[in-house]
Amino acid sequence: MAFEPTIKRSEMLSCSLCYNAPCDFACPYLSPSDLLRSIWFGNQAAASKSLPDTEVCADCSAPCEDGCIKPHDIPIKALVTRLQNEIKCAYPDPLPNNYDNLKTDICGIELENPFLLSSSVVASTYDMCARAFEAGWAGASFKTICNFDIHEASPRFSAITGPDGTIIGFKNIEQLSDHSVEENMEIFRQLKKNYPKKFILASIMGRDDSEWEHLAGVCQENGADAIELNFSCPNMMDEGLGSDIGQIPELVERFTKAARKGASIPILAKLTPNVANMSPAAEAALRGGADGISAINTIKSITDVNRHTFVSAPAVHGKSAVGGYSGNAVKPIALRFIAELAKNEKLSRMHISGMGGIECWNDALDFILLGAGSLQVTTAVMQYGYRIIEDLKQGLSYYLSSKGFKNVSEAVGLALDSIDSNTNEIERDTIIYPKFLSSNCSGCGRCVISCADGGHQAIQLNKHRKPTLNPKKCVGCHLCLLVCPEDAIVSSRTRLQKTPLK
Repeated sequence: MAFEPTIKRSEMLSCSLCYNAPCDFACPYLSPSDLLRSIWFGNQAAASKSLPDTEVCADCSAPCEDGCIKPHDIPIKALVTRLQNEIKCAYPDPLPNNYDNLKTDICGIELENPFLLSSSVVASTYDMCARAFEAGWAGASFKTICNFDIHEASPRFSAITGPDGTIIGFKNIEQLSDHSVEENMEIFRQLKKNYPKKFILASIMGRDDSEWEHLAGVCQENGADAIELNFSCPNMMDEGLGSDIGQIPELVERFTKAARKGASIPILAKLTPNVANMSPAAEAALRGGADGISAINTIKSITDVNRHTFVSAPAVHGKSAVGGYSGNAVKPIALRFIAELAKNEKLSRMHISGMGGIECWNDALDFILLGAGSLQVTTAVMQYGYRIIEDLKQGLSYYLSSKGFKNVSEAVGLALDSIDSNTNEIERDTIIYPKFLSSNCSGCGRCVISCADGGHQAIQLNKHRKPTLNPKKCVGCHLCLLVCPEDAIVSSRTRLQKTPLK
């Protein structure tokens, strides 16, 4: 594969991704904030196509940097110039004229693109859903509707952040919709009236068979396109509720059957990741009449114990609780479950709606390649807003077009054959050495440290502070490649056949 030039997030870490960004008002030619956002969300190849062939920043005095809330802290001119001179030239394929290649469906019901808001605070009022639909989201799984009183705690969120302050993992102890069923049904009716082509996935939770049946029926009557059965909320742990259901296949089957009695539209069972394997619950949902699976919901978690009060976050009057963990940190766990479901032949006809850490279009593509036919997002929206949909759509559409895919469905599941739960099946007889790119290397020696203390002592720095490899010690683990802060180490594709042990 040819080397693909890129601009890393680390080159614009100081950017706040502003609301009504002042740099846009200062620049007479472009919308710098859109380009910076596209770099942040890995959509720089497609974004570069919006730039003209002639360099727009060449003779510019960079008023965008003068107008920035952190004047001259972000190299906006240099970044835009690189987009134009490096990135645009490296990707010859033109942008598609429209987003038709993103069209897909959930159980036969058409979606304009695969991106939905997942059931949470981001899809909990008419105004929020309407703004998301206007921004370009194809639909929403509305915040879970129930027949019991909800009284939320304050505060109810905590987060694990990276060195730049952005959220890596997110914990919530939020529960279900605090609107009445009648209020939520009025929202459904208004959304369907004003946005008839948008997809409404009605998330519901009952306490017994009759409630599951009633809620499914009333949601269908008021415009829902499909029902999502919340068998997995980690913050509703009374007997018979939330994640306790998703851990018991018999209850999944029973309550799915109850909901099926109340509704004829498609039903998706939203399952918990707080299990060793998701297939037993998914198969139970199928037996109960479900048409698809939504996965994953959040993971039970505890974060940040305060070293003075000894209370974990979020602290509510000196107490806290186990809550649901989400965000980009849970994506590998989510993908593991998506692959499990997609490889299960018993579930082959069920739609999979994937979620859990989707932030960029690359994340979305991972879910698609492992079997998800639609995608749901919450935590990234909470951090960055509904505006991320433009980079999700543009990036995925450009990828599909450049690879020759006519639509999303052609890419669904293409990576499944590469996944094997038995690690003994992986080829173990060759070594692929790392290759050092001297022109990129800063001479920091991070590769030396990691190889010495976490690897096989195969790397040293020469007198010019450039790494050299001892192939007799190198086992090809590629730890050095992962820790290099300058992208100065790549896979060499040079293979050495191992000598069989005697």
